[in-house]
Amino acid sequence: MRVRGRLTWGRRARAGAVLTALLAGMLPPAVVLVPAAATAGAAAGTPVCQVRDDRLREISGMVATDDGYVVINDGADDEARRRIFFLDQRCAVVRTVSFPSRPRDTEDMAIGRDGTVWVADIGDNDRTRSTVGVWRLAPGAKQPVLHRMTYPDRPHDAEALLLDASGRPLIVTKGGSGTVFLYAPATALRPDATTPLTALGQVTVPSTTTSNPFSFLGRGVITGAASAPDGRRVVLRSYADAFEYDVPDGDVVRALTTGTPRITPLPDEPQGESITYSRDGRSLLTVSESAGQPAGTRPTILRYPATATTVTAAPSTESVDPVSPTAVRPAAGEVDGGEGARTWPLALGAGTLLILLGLAGVLRWRHTARR
Repeated sequence: MRVRGRLTWGRRARAGAVLTALLAGMLPPAVVLVPAAATAGAAAGTPVCQVRDDRLREISGMVATDDGYVVINDGADDEARRRIFFLDQRCAVVRTVSFPSRPRDTEDMAIGRDGTVWVADIGDNDRTRSTVGVWRLAPGAKQPVLHRMTYPDRPHDAEALLLDASGRPLIVTKGGSGTVFLYAPATALRPDATTPLTALGQVTVPSTTTSNPFSFLGRGVITGAASAPDGRRVVLRSYADAFEYDVPDGDVVRALTTGTPRITPLPDEPQGESITYSRDGRSLLTVSESAGQPAGTRPTILRYPATATTVTAAPSTESVDPVSPTAVRPAAGEVDGGEGARTWPLALGAGTLLILLGLAGVLRWRHTARR
């Protein structure tokens, strides 16, 4: 999803929806009251290389290969940017592959064990698409093949794609308050047909305090995902953090819906929507969009150590029919009982009021700046 300096009607509508959700109490207190300070000990990633090609200002998906990286832009209006870009290990573009028809909103990528590259054309900011799609680029193919899919319930905005052990694509919705949904094709994909999707469950990620350009809103959305090369781990990312899950039995859905993630803070990335594992599986690699950033800003691939120790947690007491959310350990700063439990309603009211006033001021300033 591109975030512009100017506020479009769609963005005003979405901001209004957020304000409504806050007033209605739909966002949990742990999300609303998280301060906009970096998680203790959080460090920025180590730069790997800088993407200097001007066509790549809105990178929304990335996978690592033996030779370098493959990236895509976020629904670029310019045809020159609407391609699959292959980079070498120094982030220089070595070749591109064009789409045979115009994609709607490409948001993420995945790579199969056979080297097949998948592009997720699943973005839907306004939730109006009747179908979404995945583009499949087989090794040696000159063009990707489009597979259309349709949700079983309603349109969803999504920016994350995973592959399960069989190579089946899994769509992770973007969410908004830390809870997202998983969908997968109900039958084998066919290029000449629209395949129905089926709902597989939901995931609730922990709240954090990691600093990011979008404050608490940036911590509650999922903007990318990736599978480790050996298939034994998967990771979801927000604008602020990476949430890594073990997949000991190859069941990605079970890992996400019943497992407890380990958290790697990704502090203050300009607009972090991409994540992948290094080819050896030892590192997490990220890259942010650079559109709308100060002149001279270039997308930079960053390296973070992949986590290795599973966090234990008490089972969640919350249940949702027909599936249950992931059990998670309370994040730092959350308390049950004691003085915090007695005072959080007052803090919630004060915090919500401050947030509303702040957002209203931003909206007014941006609206005025357009005139």
